Amino acid sequence: MIEIKNIVKFCKKNKRKIYISNHLKIALNHDFNGLYIPAFNKNLNFKNISFKKKFKIIGSAHNLKEIKIKEKQGCDEIFISPLFKIIKKKGFLNISRFNYLCSLTKKNIIALGGINEKNFNQLNSVNSNGFASISWIKKNRPIIK
Repeated sequence: MIEIKNIVKFCKKNKRKIYISNHLKIALNHDFNGLYIPAFNKNLNFKNISFKKKFKIIGSAHNLKEIKIKEKQGCDEIFISPLFKIIKKKGFLNISRFNYLCSLTKKNIIALGGINEKNFNQLNSVNSNGFASISWIKKNRPIIK
């Protein structure tokens, strides 16, 4: 638990938000900014809990059924993926299907999956509130000494 307290302290000091995946009790007890609920988590028990004002629930989804579950879970933002082709999955949404899914919810949507330097400019055609890239950012991150 000391490690969690140190991470939270570091994030607060450096004005970074901190979310934890699937552990609501830890998020609430240690003053996290919110909770991340992955697509595979279908639990609806988050809806009737009162949170502090700035506590956010974010989640991820891959299709309309999962988006509707994230809405029922009370997610403020939903990561929808994969937008573009990625190595670990055969299918991907493409811009048309992604935009269609976005039109079916009033939640803030973040595009995720397969975003890189080759397709970055295509994000102008995506109806999302933002985007996230894991491997591209990880691959190109600056070396910190």
